[in-house]
Amino acid sequence: MQRLLLAIWLCFAAVSSPAQEFSGLARVVPGESVIENGAGGIQLTLTLSQGVPYRVFTLDAPRRLVLDFREVEWQGVTPEMLDDSTRVSAVRMGGFRPGWSRMVVDLAGAYALRSADLRIARGTGHAKLRVNLTEVAPEEFAAASGAPETPGWGTVVPRERSGRQARQRGDGPLVVMLDPGHGGIDPGATNDGTAEKDLMLTFARELREVLIRSGDFDVHLTRTDDRFVSLERRVSLAHEVGADVFLSLHADALSEGRARGATVYVLSESASDEASAALAERHDRDDMLAGIDLSGQDDVVADVLMDLARMETQPRARRLAEALVLALREGGLPLHSRPHRGAGFSVLKSPDIPSILLELGFLSSQRDLENLRRPAWRATMAESVRDALAAWRVADAAAADLVRQ
Repeated sequence: MQRLLLAIWLCFAAVSSPAQEFSGLARVVPGESVIENGAGGIQLTLTLSQGVPYRVFTLDAPRRLVLDFREVEWQGVTPEMLDDSTRVSAVRMGGFRPGWSRMVVDLAGAYALRSADLRIARGTGHAKLRVNLTEVAPEEFAAASGAPETPGWGTVVPRERSGRQARQRGDGPLVVMLDPGHGGIDPGATNDGTAEKDLMLTFARELREVLIRSGDFDVHLTRTDDRFVSLERRVSLAHEVGADVFLSLHADALSEGRARGATVYVLSESASDEASAALAERHDRDDMLAGIDLSGQDDVVADVLMDLARMETQPRARRLAEALVLALREGGLPLHSRPHRGAGFSVLKSPDIPSILLELGFLSSQRDLENLRRPAWRATMAESVRDALAAWRVADAAAADLVRQ
């Protein structure tokens, strides 16, 4: 009965929730970040608003320290604010390839990497990266320098593409791509010994079983173990399996306020145009719209085609978000005070797949953390998500007929 009521509500209710822009990027905390002289070398301390995948290495000729990050926001931070060392000649930071950020520290001498450690602060969720360099002979520095081969930092390998996927019409299993957030070198939020990446993988596996047992879903996961999967690859995997829905699962931690309860995100209106432009720059041209090879098209044509696809996809995603909020409320699950929001998260940017990011709760909330650790609570959450997807499937198929008419 609950599924039927949800479906009826979706068919006739207008989606009117306001969208609000939020940034999914880690931000540098200026007052807690500095490069200074250390004992016999250099010490770099960089505080970020959240943990991100990173790597650190040195390069020779000229000598420099390189730090690569997954999407760091440098706004408000200048080299002059960071550099307080007489052993550093210059500092530069910014984007170095789509989706990745880089800091380069020019060294005034041969200072080899001694240690690099990133730790997440309990309560605030802030990530503090400490890098120590020590003075060595020039030949030792040269021998230890070079960019490492880091798994998961490569580009997506082109694949064979299938024909253009038709919109689901309720006459077959709904193909769902579940995306357990973070993984591998990217732990996500942490609190009291619990990492977001582990909780989301556990919940994704449980949700998959609930969906499969209902008989109405074909379910896939972007990762099935503790590995790092780039954000672009997660969206590409959804295209590979012909997903009807993309559902990214997270449980964030916030240092400000006392946020708690579930939140559902869709791509915000203001982020839509930026998303099209970014995809046109970042993705292989045969990987932006399922079944359409844009290899021979320029950015303007690609942008127009993606905007046209979003004209159909975004209302469907908003209806799915409303269905999720309603199902969670009906299931007696805690919701954020404003549970339906818009954001510019990378995993929401597929132009042709309705995409949702579900924050199950906040690890910075003790109540939410305890809920997420309880199998019975997760089971209720999984059943509510199943009900929302089942109701949306019916309503979305009915809307497809109306669009055709």
